[in-house]
Amino acid sequence: MEKLNERVRSVVDYATRRVFMVDTQVRPSDVTKFPIIDAMLDVPREAYVPAALREAAYVGENLSLGGDRVVLEPRTLAKMLDGLEIDPQDAVLDLGCGLGYSTALLARLAGFVAAVEDDEARAAEAQSILSEHGVDNAAVICAPLAEGAPKSGPYDVIIIEGAIERFPDALDAQLREGGRVAAIFAEGALGVVRIGYKIDGRISWRFAFNAGAPLLKGFEAEQDFVL
Repeated sequence: MEKLNERVRSVVDYATRRVFMVDTQVRPSDVTKFPIIDAMLDVPREAYVPAALREAAYVGENLSLGGDRVVLEPRTLAKMLDGLEIDPQDAVLDLGCGLGYSTALLARLAGFVAAVEDDEARAAEAQSILSEHGVDNAAVICAPLAEGAPKSGPYDVIIIEGAIERFPDALDAQLREGGRVAAIFAEGALGVVRIGYKIDGRISWRFAFNAGAPLLKGFEAEQDFVL
């Protein structure tokens, strides 16, 4: 009985933390769309972070997954979702999904999510957690992030869970005409989030807000060849 009470208190505590996260990090950042708010209130962020970081799951900062990989802070992810204007029928490509938190949120907003992870063990764990929580309109694919998932495309929306210096041509080809993409561009100490719109076969990027994240492998700027 004591263990059961502890489990109940833990669930209630996390639910309270989700409300606090939304009220102090998300709403004050001008994210007010009900589908995003509802998703962030319902999806248990603590389930999608490493066990050692569960007590820090709702803090307002990026959580390290090791190496150059992080779970984006709630504010950054919420504002990226807000800027993408996701429709219920959209197909979404989630690059660098980590253990699946962003994928779980996207699955609440869109019709289908293809999530890409470049680490085989992490991809398998993400798929397991998503399945455990009943997320049945998303699939995790193990592949290099910069290559995307062309077999499941094209996509209406692409979101990248980390910083980039360039947007690869391979991903450009997977974005449908009229589609949107959100990415954090690494520029100096503080990155810049831009939303891109594909119009007449070209992506036009617009400033959204400032945020930071580690530079992802495969998204480095191409080096000019010098003799």
